[in-house]
Amino acid sequence: MGTWNAMTPEAKDTILRVVRQEAAQFFDLVDSEEAWEAPTGAGHWQVRDLVGHLVDTTEAYFVSFDAARDQRQVDPAYGLPGMARRCDEMAQRFRSVPRGELVERARSDHDAMMATFEGLSDEDWTDLQVPHFYMGPLPAFFYPAFQLMDYGVHSWDVRQGTGRAHGLSGEAADLLTPFMFVLWQYTSNALSPDGPYEVGIRITSGPNAGDTRISLTEEGFSYAAGEVDDTTVLEFDPGSFVLTAFGRSNAGTIRGDRHVADRFLNTFFRI
Repeated sequence: MGTWNAMTPEAKDTILRVVRQEAAQFFDLVDSEEAWEAPTGAGHWQVRDLVGHLVDTTEAYFVSFDAARDQRQVDPAYGLPGMARRCDEMAQRFRSVPRGELVERARSDHDAMMATFEGLSDEDWTDLQVPHFYMGPLPAFFYPAFQLMDYGVHSWDVRQGTGRAHGLSGEAADLLTPFMFVLWQYTSNALSPDGPYEVGIRITSGPNAGDTRISLTEEGFSYAAGEVDDTTVLEFDPGSFVLTAFGRSNAGTIRGDRHVADRFLNTFFRI
């Protein structure tokens, strides 16, 4: 289990291997004139916008790691509610850059980022606080996970744009599963007037399979592993869970009160 929980240093080699795999397939998918302006599963973005987004986010991580190493003060976090709009603007700023130049820049950024990750000690993995532009200080292990989200989910986006049947890599989905609870925690809207409630999430397969109980109260969104059979449960395989959390699909099996499940699934804003 430890090698599949990327919040621990035991999983460092595993997640870096999978990030490389997902990045390699991403670059294979995007690096052609035929694909460059094709639609994707990421809203109105074309394939070239996904590459621009990778350049924008990865180069922001360089700044963040430099600030963490130098213990330098940075501006307050931008916040997640405005992230989608700003990411859209930043990604489309690269539309005028020729494909070869932008893809090469993204590849170089990827190589440099992986070298940074490789250089992290076990202590750095959990204890080095790296300021994220949108979220503020986070442990360093979040950044390989962010890269896996980008390369894995955006590879899915490219394939989705072709109209062909496809799926999400099992290894990527397994590693990302624990991070989806964090994503939901940071993107949940205020509690509705209907009051507090709880739901259960059951991941049905993979090394991070298990039950998680989620509570939504006036204090916010909280979650913990635990018994869920006394509440409404949403069951997911890892790939469906990741794609649902990212708003790419409406998936999952509802066992219990549909009203509660619908209320929960519609409580998040998209980033």
